[in-house]
Amino acid sequence: MGIAACDLSQHVIRPTLLYLQRHTPTAEALLLGTAACQTALGSALGNPNGHGLYRISEQSHLALWDRHLARDPELASRVRGLASQHAFLEAPHLELTVNLRYATAIAWLLVEAEELELPAADDLLGLGRIWCRVFQPQGRLGDFLEAWQRCVAQVSRVA
Repeated sequence: MGIAACDLSQHVIRPTLLYLQRHTPTAEALLLGTAACQTALGSALGNPNGHGLYRISEQSHLALWDRHLARDPELASRVRGLASQHAFLEAPHLELTVNLRYATAIAWLLVEAEELELPAADDLLGLGRIWCRVFQPQGRLGDFLEAWQRCVAQVSRVA
């Protein structure tokens, strides 16, 4: 069982993006759709191809720190502030699984590092294209749309 889409948005994604001073409806929708597609909102965390809610690979995680965050010490400090004090030093990739706010920050910054033009928050095809580009190059837009309908849209209709 995963996290309810409305709870993930309200208690993890939105506060993390606000903390990073990067909140937009599109950013929030993209991360919610990515979590839906990658792990069914946390229902399937175990995967050798990536860690946590957004299924981020160790290579992507390291590259983000080396190529993007190393050039922005203020942002790096904010992101590091989300990580566990000691656990991060011993097992930094584990933070992607056990720390939802840290994983969300890293997921958003992976998108930001690509310097892509973002679609409107309700442009599911546009969001799916970014998901494919950043998180799942072998993925299909249909996978993103189906995960959105299964995990996000039904909850949104009820709420």
